[in-house]
Amino acid sequence: MAEPAGNEGGIRIGTTLVTLVDPHQGHEVAYNRWYERDHFYAGCLIGAGWFAGKRWVATKPLKDLRGPAGSPFLPDISAGSYLTTYWVLKGEEADAVAWGTRQVKWLHENDRMFEERDHVHTLIYANRFAASRDSDGVPAELALDHPWNGLVLVMVDRHQDVSPKEATAWLRDELLPEAMADTPWALTVGLTPVPLPKEAPVFQPPNPGEERRTALLCFLESDPRQCWDEFVALSDKVAGGGIAEVSYVAPFIPTIPGTDTYTDHLW
Repeated sequence: MAEPAGNEGGIRIGTTLVTLVDPHQGHEVAYNRWYERDHFYAGCLIGAGWFAGKRWVATKPLKDLRGPAGSPFLPDISAGSYLTTYWVLKGEEADAVAWGTRQVKWLHENDRMFEERDHVHTLIYANRFAASRDSDGVPAELALDHPWNGLVLVMVDRHQDVSPKEATAWLRDELLPEAMADTPWALTVGLTPVPLPKEAPVFQPPNPGEERRTALLCFLESDPRQCWDEFVALSDKVAGGGIAEVSYVAPFIPTIPGTDTYTDHLW
C-alpha cells in the first residue's frame, strides 16, 4: 500500500529534534526534575506539531562503550548524559521550529530555564526512512511511546563521492535489514541534519561533516549491553561497504519518569 503524500490518512514524522545534554555535576537531580516536570512539555510538547517525545540516559558503564575515539561528531565522546528525542508532524515543521524559538525566549524571560547544564548536541533532523526487523513491527510514529529497553544513536558519514540517495538506499535496503535480523534491534529511524538557524537559542560545539551525516535511532527490545556485539559489528560492516564510516555510536536506556533513577550513576 502506498504511503500518503502528506498527513492525509495518517500521522507522519516530518522532523526530529535530537538533544544531548549534560547537567553540571552536583545538579543532576535538579536538572532531571526540571527537564521532565517542566521543560519536556513547556519547551516542546505543548507546541503545535510536536506530537511525541522520549527521554533516554547514559550511565557511566554505557558511556564507556561509546566510540570511536577521535570522533568527528563530538570532540569528547564521553560528554552527554541525557538524550531526548521528539517527533514533529509532517507538514508543520516550520511552524513547530518557529514556535520553539519563541517559546524558549519566553521561558528565559519568565525564569523557566536551567543554567547548570551544557548542550552537547541539539539539532533538528529531517526524517528520511524507517527500517523494521519485522514485517509488522512497531511503526516509527509510535516508537517514542513504545516501551523499548534501549536505544543506540549511530552517526554514519557518507564518503564525499557518494550521493545522499545512494547512501540512504544502501543503509535502508541492504545494511540495516541484515544487521537487524534475528537480534533485539527491532527498528531504525534514519535522519539527516537540518542546519541550525542563526537565531537559534542554542550554543554547542560545531559538528564538522554534518552535510554528509545520517543519524540512526536504533530501538532495542533489550538493554544495549546485551547486544553490543551487533553494534561493534555494524561499524565494521559500514566501513567494509565502501559507502560511509561510523563517526559515533552511543547506547542509552530509557529514563523512568517521576523518579530520579540513574542521576547518581552518570559519572
